[in-house]
Amino acid sequence: MDTDVLRSRVTRKVALRLVPFLGLLYFINYLDRVNIGFAGPNGMTKELGLTATAFGLASGVFFIGYLLLEVPSNLALHRFGARRWIARIMASWGVIATAMAFVPNETTLLVLRFLLGVAEAGFFPGIILYLTYWFPASERARVVALFMAAVPVSSAIGATVSSLLISYGDGIFGLTGWRFMFLAEGLPALLLAVVTWFYLTDRPAQARWLTEEERDWLSGTLAAEERETQAKHSHWTLRKALTSPRILALAVVYGGIVYGLYALSFFLPTIIAGFEQQFGTTYGVVERGLINSVPYAVAAVVMVLWAKHGDRTGERTWHVALPALVGGLAIPVALYLGDPVTAMVAVTICAVGVCSAMPTFWALPTTFLSGVAAAGAIGLINSLGNLSGFAAPYITGALTDLTGSQRAGMWVVGGAMVLSAVVVLVLRRRQT
Repeated sequence: MDTDVLRSRVTRKVALRLVPFLGLLYFINYLDRVNIGFAGPNGMTKELGLTATAFGLASGVFFIGYLLLEVPSNLALHRFGARRWIARIMASWGVIATAMAFVPNETTLLVLRFLLGVAEAGFFPGIILYLTYWFPASERARVVALFMAAVPVSSAIGATVSSLLISYGDGIFGLTGWRFMFLAEGLPALLLAVVTWFYLTDRPAQARWLTEEERDWLSGTLAAEERETQAKHSHWTLRKALTSPRILALAVVYGGIVYGLYALSFFLPTIIAGFEQQFGTTYGVVERGLINSVPYAVAAVVMVLWAKHGDRTGERTWHVALPALVGGLAIPVALYLGDPVTAMVAVTICAVGVCSAMPTFWALPTTFLSGVAAAGAIGLINSLGNLSGFAAPYITGALTDLTGSQRAGMWVVGGAMVLSAVVVLVLRRRQT
């Protein structure tokens, strides 16, 4: 059979088998991570007596626990296999996510958010590593984009779902609306942990759902790519990958993008609620959810098309830098515009920038890393980069308390994203 035909058939078959399911897992993962952003302005902050700073701390402390176990978790996945390890992660986070429904005070909220980060550590970088076991390098940005479309889809659909659960779940099981939302959105992780155990396949050689010809071609192609990468970059040991300035610089790039992502995720519902006072409008809970979904719905489409363009051209650096730069310039402008429509256009541009930069970014480290070095480096980049997930909501909340406005925090968001664009361009220049 013609190699191009075989490549196309196998890639499509693997993508249809893995990407929708992994996207569903990430949808639940991301929703459980950021649904505190919907709970906050819809009763939680008032019921628990949280200031904007305390809410930001509760949102961000997740990432401290996440940081501590990210690299060990990814190395464990490389050793024990994705099927077992991802199922274990999901079961752990499902238990804690459902427990959020019964949080009695600020202290318990902080503890559970920290433990949720510990439980979820390794999930996202583990999936990124897992995809390298199944797709040739030329296909990875597009496939990662399809998988990561769960982020904007989760933010778009999740905003409406969370709003509906809060609105119509009030009083069910004696819980207030925001508590019922935590319960309803935590249980799917427990159910999908069981499905994951039986559904995922660790490596192509074990895939009974591929023909023998398809297994042999895919295993051989990926093995040849790994040998080529190891031959060109044999000096990249695990120790070097965990201490290299190049890897740390990539973590800075990712951190700036993540800063924009989580600032939007945690505070966009609050910003939209603030439109009511700023522009004299009134929105219901569900209306706020629908408005919140618009930027991410647009971003989901653009990010896939942008990553596909990157795979087709083979260019990576500008496919990260340009959207990060545009998104960084757009977000602070949003709060200076004169009406809700133009402000949401600017927020949408920022969401498009954040989401479009991320899939192609993850194609960068695997161009020179493989095996255990790739596992460790991907975990480290994600771990350090996600420190922004702690900093973004905390700093944004603190600046809001200090200044009485969202504007200062959004300027910091824009600066972090512009810094990402600059650093990734500097890295490219030093490689040439």
